[in-house]
Amino acid sequence: MADDALDLVRQRVIVISLVAWLPLLALAALDGHLLGSQVTVPFLMDLEVHIRFLVAVPLLIIAELVVHRRLRPIARAFLDRKIIPEASVTRFDEAVRSAFRLRNSVAAELIMIALVYGVGVLVVWRQYMALQTTSTWYAIPSSGGLTLSHAGLWYAFISVPIFQFLLIRWYFRLFIWTRLLWQVSRIELSLLPTHPDRVGGLGFLSNTVYAFMTLLAAHGAMLAAQFANRIFFAGAALTEFKAETGAMVVFLLCLVFGPLLVFAPQLAQAKRTGLSEYGMLAERYVREFDTKWLRGGSPDGEPLVGSGDIQSLADLANSFDVVRTMRIAPITRDAVIRLAAAVLIPILPLALTMMSLEDLIKRLFGLVF
Repeated sequence: MADDALDLVRQRVIVISLVAWLPLLALAALDGHLLGSQVTVPFLMDLEVHIRFLVAVPLLIIAELVVHRRLRPIARAFLDRKIIPEASVTRFDEAVRSAFRLRNSVAAELIMIALVYGVGVLVVWRQYMALQTTSTWYAIPSSGGLTLSHAGLWYAFISVPIFQFLLIRWYFRLFIWTRLLWQVSRIELSLLPTHPDRVGGLGFLSNTVYAFMTLLAAHGAMLAAQFANRIFFAGAALTEFKAETGAMVVFLLCLVFGPLLVFAPQLAQAKRTGLSEYGMLAERYVREFDTKWLRGGSPDGEPLVGSGDIQSLADLANSFDVVRTMRIAPITRDAVIRLAAAVLIPILPLALTMMSLEDLIKRLFGLVF
């Protein structure tokens, strides 16, 4: 259902989501755990499972197409902008081909499947994710651990592995993206300190992070789902999850922005070189300007008004200022704020567990205005 062209996205979203969720509905009904008081968390009241498979999983699949479309032109941008020197084009092309080979590796995906079942299900989910002290539609706590229901067996060995595989696959692809950028950063790039984007011509990389907004929104939805179950069924309060929320936001921002830091050494070197070279150029120009216009060195009869010397002096000052304010990473504050918001927005509705909708709106307007 997937190929290199990333077709059939709508079909993949529907089929994968329903394979993960629909059998749980049927089996929970068969077990008598759809609603009622037999268990503390009946299936229809389990917000975590619905959000995970009907919201987060579709977002993880859709994000694949979004990232593919947004990042595909990046390799061409390096060449079109002459950032890769002619002598290094072959090396650059090999790095791109290597990234595609790794992305399409069957062996890598088989290893991820083994990791999901060997660690993700048996260790991470059973020990840290499943509700251990509360009876649920998928498991009943006992002295020997959790006893899975019929729906719980499908949940533990089909649904959760599908979700974890999609998630790990995304982390693997972020690793491939990081590896590609690192290999490109090993090439001696042709950076321009006076480029108006103030990152030597790499400003186009600043927009690549927006491709990951859907992925971060999926993580925010997963986080909100976990919090919701613990608020409604374990008596927790939203304020108890400040540390978890902050840690997740920092982790995701580092995951997305971290790869761009590989260009910091070359950008810092370009800035130092630019400050030195343009500083020497400015020194020569202002001395000649001073000699000509203030020390009597101008030819007799040459008018000051209308002379291009003053405009050239201003242009040189602007160029030097661009070099002086050059950043050492293609990261913008706007991008950081937007991506952090993508994680936090899915959690925002849970604030209604602590205050009324009217109070929440008033506080939000107070923050904005």
